[in-house]
Amino acid sequence: MATPTTAADPQPVGLRERKKRRTRDALVDAAHRLFLCHGYGRTTVDEIASEVEVSQRTFFRYFANKEEVALAVLAEAEQSFLECLRARPAGENPLEAMRGAVREVWQAVGRGQESGPAALELFELIESTPTLLAAHLRHAIQQEVEVARILAEREGLDPAADLRPRLLAAVFGTVVRISHLSYAAAPDADHSMDGMLELIERHFDQLGPALAGSWR
Repeated sequence: MATPTTAADPQPVGLRERKKRRTRDALVDAAHRLFLCHGYGRTTVDEIASEVEVSQRTFFRYFANKEEVALAVLAEAEQSFLECLRARPAGENPLEAMRGAVREVWQAVGRGQESGPAALELFELIESTPTLLAAHLRHAIQQEVEVARILAEREGLDPAADLRPRLLAAVFGTVVRISHLSYAAAPDADHSMDGMLELIERHFDQLGPALAGSWR
């Protein structure tokens, strides 16, 4: 089937978008390599752009600053999580829906590539860089608000009057972050996507007992 075209632009519409995506992905990859090699603070936008053989102006078409390119992978994962959560079966309870959405996102990230070590390096970079950690935590708070809104819509609740959606979103986000920290702190662990998913599931399995069970 032919790709749609326009009279003003005979080039396939999808081709331009694929080229833009390749450039964006190349900038993200180059930025991560340079950050890990030279440090976040010592890496410049010019160096990232030069690594991909594009201009600084081209870089700023895709990213507002170094912080945004450093967090791009996690930002995409967070957006994918929201989309997966909205699409989860209506019969699932909130925690089941969120666990299922996290599983979908990690499976998609790891499909067809060795993403475990790369994810580990990214977590370590963020946790060891105060500027990035602060930005990441700001984004996490924004994510909690959106997750709470989606949960409230799924359950037919008013999030301004019912505390459960925001509370569960905050707890859920904390569990995911603790899972990531445990993942990064265990150099001898299985750093494949399957290993990461197993670790996340183990943390969620302990959520109920930790909140409601006896610790003695």
